Amino acid sequence: MNKKYTILVTNDDGYEAKGLLALVEALRELEDVSVTVVAPANEKSACGHSLTLTRPLRFVSVEDDFYKLDDGTPTDCVYLSLSTMFEEQKPDLLVSGINRGSNMGEDITYSGTAAGAMEGVLHNIPSIAISQVMDFTNPDGDFSLAQRTIKKLVTKIRQGAFPLPSREFLNVNIPSDVHETQMKVTYAGYRHYANDSHLHRNPRGEEYHWLGLHPLNFSTRSSREEHEHMSDYEAIEAGYISITPIMLDLSAYESMKKLSEWVE
Repeated sequence: MNKKYTILVTNDDGYEAKGLLALVEALRELEDVSVTVVAPANEKSACGHSLTLTRPLRFVSVEDDFYKLDDGTPTDCVYLSLSTMFEEQKPDLLVSGINRGSNMGEDITYSGTAAGAMEGVLHNIPSIAISQVMDFTNPDGDFSLAQRTIKKLVTKIRQGAFPLPSREFLNVNIPSDVHETQMKVTYAGYRHYANDSHLHRNPRGEEYHWLGLHPLNFSTRSSREEHEHMSDYEAIEAGYISITPIMLDLSAYESMKKLSEWVE
């Protein structure tokens, strides 16, 4: 009897998110696949690669092979799953998403979706983060292209091998309002950030702040040498699926010589 291909799924939008449910539906349609879902009990968007160290965490069964972690981050979900549910054999693949909204450029450092994949590759598990660029005037969103894309990627991985070395994961972004398109290998672009917050007062006159949303503005080319590939932002703007290899090594190698001279 053939061993089933095991996939661990998490996200940062919470266990009831439509993107997560669309991802699970797509993966469970694949032949000889076992899908285990461990997702945050509450939305954890922009939580980054954070672990919970100051309070206990609890798995709550939602259905067979589907759990919410109360009250954990995506990193908690992966970390605890591996130490409790996959003690004897690690999953063959980890998929984090489908995120509601893009995760491109430096936004990857904020992203709980990307963090789930980061935690996976730290434990030598091939990992994919997948996000759906959204028109937020449409609260439901269309995840059909993302579903087809993840099925295609998982099938390709199963037929051959994961295309990246250790401690690197695939960061996939799906364009909005596109039904058929190509994949483009991209690099992470440079986003232009603002500092947007909104001051309000509650009925007792106490101040509170809401962090605002920033427009998706970016540099089409980095300050480094010209790339033969387009950036993730360029690919999405052109209506392509962006697939970016992301490495966890944050060392600025090109600056080491200059820094050595400065230190001396």
